[in-house]
Amino acid sequence: MSRTAAARTRSEASLPEADTAVLIVGGGPAGLTARALLARWGVPSLLVERHRQLSPFPRSRLVNVRSMEIFRRLGLAERIAARAFAPEYGRVRFRDTLHGPDFATAAMAGVRAPVPESPVTGVVTSQDRLEPTLLGAADTPVRFGTGLIGLTEEADAVVASLAGRRGGAGTRVRARYVLAADGANSTVRGLLGIGTTGPGELGGFTTVVFDADLGRWCARQPAGVYFTPHGSIAPLYPEGGWAWFGPTPEDAPHADWSAVVEQTLGPGAGVRPEVVRVQHWVMNAFVADRFRHGRTLLAGDAAHAVPIIGGLGMNAGVADVHNLCWKLAGVLRGWADPGLLETYDTERRPVAHATLRQAVANARLMGRVQSRRHEQLRTGEADASPAEVPWSERYFAQLGLVLGVTYRSTAVLPGPDTRGPVHPPDADQDTAPDADQDTAPDEDAYANAEYVPTAAPGRRMPHLWLGRGRSTLDVCGEWFTLLTPDPAPWATDPGDSWPLRIEPLPKEHTGPCGLGPQGALLVRPDGHIAASWPEPPPGDDVLRQTLATLTGARPAGR
Repeated sequence: MSRTAAARTRSEASLPEADTAVLIVGGGPAGLTARALLARWGVPSLLVERHRQLSPFPRSRLVNVRSMEIFRRLGLAERIAARAFAPEYGRVRFRDTLHGPDFATAAMAGVRAPVPESPVTGVVTSQDRLEPTLLGAADTPVRFGTGLIGLTEEADAVVASLAGRRGGAGTRVRARYVLAADGANSTVRGLLGIGTTGPGELGGFTTVVFDADLGRWCARQPAGVYFTPHGSIAPLYPEGGWAWFGPTPEDAPHADWSAVVEQTLGPGAGVRPEVVRVQHWVMNAFVADRFRHGRTLLAGDAAHAVPIIGGLGMNAGVADVHNLCWKLAGVLRGWADPGLLETYDTERRPVAHATLRQAVANARLMGRVQSRRHEQLRTGEADASPAEVPWSERYFAQLGLVLGVTYRSTAVLPGPDTRGPVHPPDADQDTAPDADQDTAPDEDAYANAEYVPTAAPGRRMPHLWLGRGRSTLDVCGEWFTLLTPDPAPWATDPGDSWPLRIEPLPKEHTGPCGLGPQGALLVRPDGHIAASWPEPPPGDDVLRQTLATLTGARPAGR
C-alpha cells in the first residue's frame, strides 16, 4: 500500500461515525418526500444535501394529481394548494409573442379542473414553494452543505463518507440503507458504476428569473406556461415574479438577458424586464439500468432524468419514494424480508421508461406545434385565428400514466386481470426529441393516456367516497388495508407480524371493485391493490399466508 493510500485509510478510519437506519442523499422533492414518509413509519433517517440551502430556483412547475394524493396522506395537500396558483392556470398557451393571441392551447388534465377519479386536484406551483413545505413535514435531521464522497457496503450496512463544501473534518455515517435522490448527475450512481439507457443530454438550457408587469397580457388568459418561438414564459408565484426559459445561446456569458426576454414579450411591449437570477442547466433524458445496488437504492432524477415538457419528472420521483419507503420500513421493522426491496426496481423501472417515452413524445408535440407556426409565419399564412394543431389536446393527457400504473412483482398476488399501460420501450428505440421532425409524434406513447379505474391487483385503488370527504385512498396509510363489505369472515387476526386494518366497504361499491357480498381487496400501504378475492376467503389462514407471500416474511409462530 502506498503512503498516500495508507494515510487516506488512517484518515477515514478516524472519521467520527453516526448511525441511522436510512441515509437520504439529496434534498429535492424526492428526498424530502422520502424523509417525510419514513418519519411517518417511525424510521430514523438522515438527509444530506450538498447545497447550503434549498434551491431558490423555480425548476419544476406542476404537482400532478397523484402526487397531491400522496401529499394528502401526509397532511400537506391543503398547504401546498394554498400557496399554488388558482386552477385556471392549469393550461398551456402557444403564442408568437407573449402579448400576442393564442394560436393553440391545451388544458392540464387533473389540474385545470377536478376529475372524478381522484379526491384531489393537481396544482401549478414552483418547486421553490413546494420544498419548504416538504422540509417542514418531518423533524428528522438534515445537513445542508454536506456532500457524499464515498460509499462502502458492509454485510449489514453501508458506510458513507461525507464532506462539507468548505472542507474541514469529514464525517462517516453508517446506515442500514442509502436512498440516493441526488439528481441527474448523481454522485451515488457514478460511485456505484450504474449505467443509463436513453438519449442522454438533449442540450443546454437557461432559466432567467425576472420581474415585470405582464398582467395586461396574461390576467384574462392565465396559463402555467406560455410557449413562443423565442422561448417560454411562466408565472412563478400568485403574487408576482416570472421566468423565461429556452435553449442557452452560444455567447451566454455576454448575453443581454433583458433583451432576450424582451424578444419573447414581443415588439412594442414597452416593458423592460428586471433580471433577478440566471441559471444554466442541461436537459437530460435517461433511465438508470438498475434502481438497486445492494443496500443502495436510486430514486427521482438519480434513477430517471425526464425532459421537463409535460411536468412528469418530479412527480415520478415522488411516486418512486412512495413505492419504496413502505418496503424499507417493513424490512427495517422486521415484518418484511429484504428481498421485498427487489420489487422496487421491478415495479418502478418500467414506469420510468414509460414516463420518459411520454415526455419525449410531449417534446416532439411541442416542437411540431412551433415548427408549423414558424412555417406559417415564414409563408405569411399565420393569422390571429386559432390554428388547428394535431394532437395538442393530448399534451397533458397523462392520467392513464399517473393513475393507471400496473405493478407486476412478487409484492402483488396475480389476479384475473393485471393488464396495464406500463411497458418499457425497446432498449434500442430512438426516443430523442427532434423539434424539426415533421412526422407524427409516437402514438404508442399516448396509447394509454386515458385512465379507466379498475380494482385489479397491481393497480392503484380506485377513488370511491366512503363518506363525507373520506375516500378509499384515505384509508391507506402505514399499514395494509383490507376493504370488504362483510368484515366478519375476514376477522382472523394475522398476529403482530404485519400492520393491518380492516375497513368496511359500502355495498354500493362492491360492483366497481369486482367483489361479491363477502369478497375483499387487500391494499398495500402505497395504495396499490395487492390481492383481490371476489368471494369469501377460501380458508381461515388465507390473509396471513397472503401477507407472508407478499412480504417474504414468515408468519409469527410458523
